Amino acid sequence: MTMNWCLLAGVITLFLSVSSLPYYEDDFSDIQGPYCENIGCCNDRQDSCSVPILGTLCYCDEFCNHTRVDDCCPDFWYHCKGIPPPTTTTTTTRGPPQPIVGCEVEGSNRTVFWKEKVIVNCNECICESAGRDKVELLCETNVCLMDPMITETINRNPEKFGWTAANYSEFWGRTLDEGIKLRLGTLPPQQFVMRMNSVRRMYDPNALPREFDSEEIWPGYISGIRDQGWCGSSWALSTAAVASDRYAIVSKGKEAVELSAQNLISCDTKGQQSCSGGHLDRAWSFTKYYGLVDEECFPYVGRNEPCTIKRQGSLARAGCRPPKYGDRKSRYTVGPAYRLGNETDIMYEITKSGPVQATMKVHHDFFTYNGGIYKHSDLNLNDRHGYHSVRIIGWGEEMTYNGLQKYWKVANSWGPNWGENGYFRIARGTDESEIESFVIASWPGVDRKILLMAEELPNPA
Repeated sequence: MTMNWCLLAGVITLFLSVSSLPYYEDDFSDIQGPYCENIGCCNDRQDSCSVPILGTLCYCDEFCNHTRVDDCCPDFWYHCKGIPPPTTTTTTTRGPPQPIVGCEVEGSNRTVFWKEKVIVNCNECICESAGRDKVELLCETNVCLMDPMITETINRNPEKFGWTAANYSEFWGRTLDEGIKLRLGTLPPQQFVMRMNSVRRMYDPNALPREFDSEEIWPGYISGIRDQGWCGSSWALSTAAVASDRYAIVSKGKEAVELSAQNLISCDTKGQQSCSGGHLDRAWSFTKYYGLVDEECFPYVGRNEPCTIKRQGSLARAGCRPPKYGDRKSRYTVGPAYRLGNETDIMYEITKSGPVQATMKVHHDFFTYNGGIYKHSDLNLNDRHGYHSVRIIGWGEEMTYNGLQKYWKVANSWGPNWGENGYFRIARGTDESEIESFVIASWPGVDRKILLMAEELPNPA
């Protein structure tokens, strides 16, 4: 009887010493399952998601391989994770193909576990097996709006490119397609519009100043920088801003007004696409025939909202408060839009009547512009582009690495944190990015009484 108890104690001691070995040292080649196949696979850490095995427990949850000892059930990897069982006839160890630790995320110190997903810029990636002995981070192939390669190349060669670049946090994580669709928003002019004759002015091109800035000439009259948000509304914002500038300039401040771009986005629907883009000629035509209300009456929200004001009628009918000066009752209308033909025509027009509206072709690199005189770098590896409407408010020239460079000063609609406080400079006289190909303006419908009052006021310049 005594001998039997001693024998039993020895067996128990031997069993405990064997069962306490780490699982990666055990040989389970003859007990491959089913375990997880019977109870199912569990997410996160769940102590109840376990099965008895060799006097202890093995687990079928996501935490079983995150500890020093791998306590996953033998069929966890191929049943829950899809890794096929080893085909070799030699003794194998439990767990995934060894060694699998994780995937390094390029450009950071982060490591992700096998099958873990991570967002890298604008692409979703997953750490996947790439053969038995390695893993690889497999990512979507979207072209991202912010491309560090473009930014770093531009900034390493400022003397070559003439401008600097930045990675904007608001653009990070967005695709180039999103940027083109939602950060631009001007539909290319139709052929019959492009055939519009430009106006002829009698002036001496040599008498034009070498530098001109509407903000300095007409302080307080020029619209501030707006942020269109993720709405392709540059067609509406630039139209409303140019009209606002000209109302203030022509009336010498008596009819200084911030006109509503949302009025165009929501109410100018014939042939227009709201936050998906619009035609400039149609925007000016709508403003001519129906007029716009002010920003306070119909504030900008940057999305496709229904037209909540009467399409026609007085300011009162639209539910707007009367303006501070004068006795204006009608909405703010303009005359027919007209086109400007060349560099000096544009310059002369700005000196006489204020900022003008231009359409430009936007390439990938333009989104990263931070400062300097922009020229398309051709660094992008694709030909995706879109059209954008902006306000040219002045011009100048600057000595650069490559000699004297002429430029336009242009107001963008991506907020004051982009570019040079919301503005950018672009090469002048070379039709860079087609910015001189389609430039238009219109005369504001300032009340005659206001005009007479304005004539009595000194010029603010």
